[in-house]
Amino acid sequence: MEKRRIAILGSTGSIGRQALDVVRQHRDLFDVELITANNSSSLLIEQAIEFDANNVAICNEDKYREVADALQPHYIKVFAGMKSVCELVASENIDIVLTAMVGFSGLESTVAAIRAGKTIALANKETLVAAGGIVTGLARQNHVPILPVDSEHSAIFQCLQGAYGNTISKIHLTASGGPFRTWDKDRIAAVTFEQALNHPRWNMGRKVTIDSATMMNKGLELIEAKWLFDISPEKIRVVVHPQSVIHSMVEFEDGAVIAQLGHPDMREPIQYALSYPARLTLDNRKLDFAELGELTFSAPDTDRFPALGLAYEAIGKGGNMPCIMNAANEVAVQAFLEGKIGFYDISDIISGTMAGVDFVKEPDLDTIFATNAEALAKAASILDKR
Repeated sequence: MEKRRIAILGSTGSIGRQALDVVRQHRDLFDVELITANNSSSLLIEQAIEFDANNVAICNEDKYREVADALQPHYIKVFAGMKSVCELVASENIDIVLTAMVGFSGLESTVAAIRAGKTIALANKETLVAAGGIVTGLARQNHVPILPVDSEHSAIFQCLQGAYGNTISKIHLTASGGPFRTWDKDRIAAVTFEQALNHPRWNMGRKVTIDSATMMNKGLELIEAKWLFDISPEKIRVVVHPQSVIHSMVEFEDGAVIAQLGHPDMREPIQYALSYPARLTLDNRKLDFAELGELTFSAPDTDRFPALGLAYEAIGKGGNMPCIMNAANEVAVQAFLEGKIGFYDISDIISGTMAGVDFVKEPDLDTIFATNAEALAKAASILDKR
């Protein structure tokens, strides 16, 4: 394959760091044109120097001078603020944009990259959760491919490479079940954020790890899958698979099921998105089927994990409801991480916010941004009352 010039939005987060490890293994195939961070200035500086990035953006403008002074001797251009990021992704020197920012903050820059005609490697699931119809519509208008980076969606995408246009009957979206998969409700109700951050299989950022514990992460992925693969939510089945070896499955009309397998390692789906359709070597652990032992599956329990049920409710209603749900989840998860609320308060705050923010059936992008602000304020108000 020809060398590709990439932008990594959120290079200091979990996905961003692993993406740079992929680049480290294939310096002959990838050039780092742009990296961005929100607050992690020291790591951003280290990454810019190691990968000789052409441009760097720090979204927290208070840290601009620190980054600019450190990189000035290396002739690396430094910018500040989200407006700069949105302008930089339109550069003719960028082939593919990896959107790895956490939360709703990734929407604006992703839209800017799509409008500039850039191939999108999508790791920011909240972009499609909050504005799936708008974003996929823009991608079609601009003839922009959206390549999934989440392990589950990458698995589905990979399975579909062998579908030859045949109709999908069902998508089986696998979930690890998180650290509390076997716990009863009373025990779950008393968990701490330290316990919730101890994921049994995956090494992820703090927010995503809490989402996995509540199973909201799977709810977000359900909504993302609806938009990525143009399939109704009724045809997406969540199945708990604690070994996390099968990353998802696609079932066809004749009953045949194609699955994608691998050890839990986000570098594989990241690399596939960056190199698609080529497959490259990767220094990772390979499957040994003789050593795997058993693979088990079960249905999710929305009584013990109500966040997943709220996601089904949100996508069933459509409109701006998934955006409302996502904003409330961001507020509630942060409060949980700060020790302000209990585990089940997260889903209570989400439910209250979904009931308390105006529903818009056919929102435009401005409405989505307004909805997000309104939902954040509503969730904060509910939080204050607790």
